[in-house]
Amino acid sequence: MLALRLARRAHPVVQLRRLLVAAAAGGTGFLLLCALGHAMAHPHAPAGSVLRLAWCVAPAAATVYFAVTVARTDPGTRPRPGLSAIGLGPGRLMAVSAVTTALSTVLGSLLALLVFLHLRGDLTGMPFDGAATDALAAGRPLPLPAALTLLALVPAVASVTTALVLRPKETGARPAGLRTRFMAYDTFAIGRRAASPAGATRYEEEPDEEAVAPTDPRVPSAPATPRPAPGGLPWGIAVLAVGLATETYTGQSDDRSGLTLPGGFADSPAGVLGGWLLTALGLVLTGPGLTHLTGRLLQSVRPGALRLLSGRMLQEEARRIGRPLGVVCAVASGAYAMVTLSSGVRPTVGPLTLLGALVVTGCAVLTLATAAVEARQAHADTTAALLRMGAPGTLPLQAALLRAGALLAVFGPLTWTVAQLAALPLAA
Repeated sequence: MLALRLARRAHPVVQLRRLLVAAAAGGTGFLLLCALGHAMAHPHAPAGSVLRLAWCVAPAAATVYFAVTVARTDPGTRPRPGLSAIGLGPGRLMAVSAVTTALSTVLGSLLALLVFLHLRGDLTGMPFDGAATDALAAGRPLPLPAALTLLALVPAVASVTTALVLRPKETGARPAGLRTRFMAYDTFAIGRRAASPAGATRYEEEPDEEAVAPTDPRVPSAPATPRPAPGGLPWGIAVLAVGLATETYTGQSDDRSGLTLPGGFADSPAGVLGGWLLTALGLVLTGPGLTHLTGRLLQSVRPGALRLLSGRMLQEEARRIGRPLGVVCAVASGAYAMVTLSSGVRPTVGPLTLLGALVVTGCAVLTLATAAVEARQAHADTTAALLRMGAPGTLPLQAALLRAGALLAVFGPLTWTVAQLAALPLAA
């Protein structure tokens, strides 16, 4: 009941994010049901049905990632002072977030089931003159336990992952997920201590993944010591190189496994798909490290206030926006490779392929946008402090544009290069 009340009283933007999660879960659930329908319509060809089910892993993973990001940025379930006194501690709020995520994904799964039954003709008759009869196994009895099991996969994985990501981590007397909003408060700490009758300083806390270093009173806009660089950059480069090498080696071999890639690319070696998955994993692993490195490059060679602020913020948010940025690069490289190949091969792209591509691409872009909004909210006090100190009103916008331009200059060529190298084995 508490999760329903918090969901009902949330901000319209938060409600929109939850509806987008439900839409993504509905698209993934419909693809899973279509795989079940293909298995029912072709009982003597289990390999094709298993392959269709395997293609649903990418939309399901993208949906779960997006759902967890939305749950992490939900302001209604953030730990705040005084909530523990009424029984809403970090553990209870974590459970509320998991239940809210489950509600959103279950809503999408139920909508997918209704659409699937409608297209099969089980509700109001066969639509579209029976065009979807073969794909959805119309006229055959639907095994309801199997359908419900497939539809329960995304809500179960999303809610469990949300609980694991948002679980409270105890380090000493306070959870590690809480940090002080130092940027707006520590600058005026001396004045607050003098005004306080007990000589103590009150802090407002908000959830975050890691603790933050103390601030420099002279620079309220960023920590005096930036966070250390994420450690996944060497591993990401190694996995990326192994994936590209695997694609190239397998693409030049004569062994054809007969896998059909989305878009109608038949007789593609299984090693090419495995290599591309390794390449995508490498891009995701290198995302935080490259973001942190971009922040360091912005601050090099006698930086001014704008470049210093932008670089420090990129270093601060490297882990938060780096992984979604790597996912977007992986999706963009795969889409670019498919578009490049389709100009010569002219594959037949079906509606299910388009739906899967839309779910993956939409979830990747929305996850990155949600992480960017979360980063902006985390630095809201920094912006307010800078404006109070007399900084130009256009400084936050200029810093955001500079960060976006720097990330585009680093990740754009990388994505284009990976896409070109990934398209070579398929073209061969």
